[in-house]
Amino acid sequence: MNPVQPSSTNFASVRTPIFTDTLYIQLAQCLQGLVEAILLDEHGTICGRMETNVSENEQEVAWKGLNDLPYGIYTLQLQQGAQEMNMRIVKRV
Repeated sequence: MNPVQPSSTNFASVRTPIFTDTLYIQLAQCLQGLVEAILLDEHGTICGRMETNVSENEQEVAWKGLNDLPYGIYTLQLQQGAQEMNMRIVKRV
């Protein structure tokens, strides 16, 4: 598996890098269309995957149902078209 290289422009960010059961992804320079998110644990194992279609005026996406994940450090990979980016996030109590 090839590592995802961050693009020069960040099209999204997280409201806070620490989450419990819901991860809020804030859309910045995001185009209308499909956004894919993959959550990887410290070993690179895929722990979750989400795809959502965003509208032109949408500013935030909530990824719910993450309460079953173990606590720890994760990498959030986001992709929209050719744009890709990685973020380090932490699941806490």
